[in-house]
Amino acid sequence: MSVFLWEQHCCLPLLPTARIAELARYPAGSYLSVNVGYSGETKADSLALLGLFREQAQADPRFRLVDRVTDIGAPHVRGLAFDLEDSAPLEGDLDNVELFYDLGVRSLLPTYNHANAAGCGCLDTVDTGLTGYGKDLVRKLNEVGMFADGSHCSRRTGLDIATHTSVPMIYSHSNFAALHPHPRNIDDEQARACAATGGVIGINGVGIFLGCNDPHARAERVARMADQIRYGVDLVGIDHIGIGSDYSFDAAEFNAQIRDHPDTFSEDYTKWGPLQWTPPEDLLGESDVPGLDQLLTEHGFTPTERAALFGTNFARAATQVWRT
Repeated sequence: MSVFLWEQHCCLPLLPTARIAELARYPAGSYLSVNVGYSGETKADSLALLGLFREQAQADPRFRLVDRVTDIGAPHVRGLAFDLEDSAPLEGDLDNVELFYDLGVRSLLPTYNHANAAGCGCLDTVDTGLTGYGKDLVRKLNEVGMFADGSHCSRRTGLDIATHTSVPMIYSHSNFAALHPHPRNIDDEQARACAATGGVIGINGVGIFLGCNDPHARAERVARMADQIRYGVDLVGIDHIGIGSDYSFDAAEFNAQIRDHPDTFSEDYTKWGPLQWTPPEDLLGESDVPGLDQLLTEHGFTPTERAALFGTNFARAATQVWRT
């Protein structure tokens, strides 16, 4: 596959033993956004992970830390930035948005599955959307130049982000509930509201969100990603769909977390069994299953359209949100 890849969300272990060398499984020239915290991480935890990953990136010529969009796309390196999957590491202080931005965090979810000070999560039974603090957070993200991300948020919280943002919002790694009714997937109204801001929805390759969690169904998962992309393009247009595969290099640790902390998730979330992911090799057609580029070609997408889906849509949105 020769198109530029913008991977809007993937995960390394949130442990001091994590190594960014794992990310070399993505092709040189890619942009990678790597998680550095969920709802369980403190500010100190996320800062320690950022220090670890940044130090490793500076010592490894295969990677380049990204400050602005123009840092992305060099042919021999992988551009690396970071994301927070909850606002908890801000510890209630909006000035910490600037601190994390300066360390390479370029997107942030107000909530992760459950309600917090900013708003409601996708697993909450009562959905009151963004709080006053959450609305202030969206404004601060806009001001600093960081994507406001609706993934894992509740329906109302996602719609409120679209209402209160003045720049494109994103769903970094969210699929469409119309194709598979998982509580983590978004409905058509959320997608249209995101697109109306100029934003982009990143399709993920997680089995439980695709309705295909059999560990042997690798080809089927990529095929369902292609179906999700086709649905999204038909719904909101080619300019508003991208890739956020949510591939977890910490698969064992994450499944253990789900097993050991069932209160963090729900039966509807986990009833399909241990999570299965789509690795970079399957996504990119570098294994024994058809890759996404081949399947999108078969779906009728032109080279220019496939380039938009794989990367230039998110890049365009970033030029409107990040500092340049």
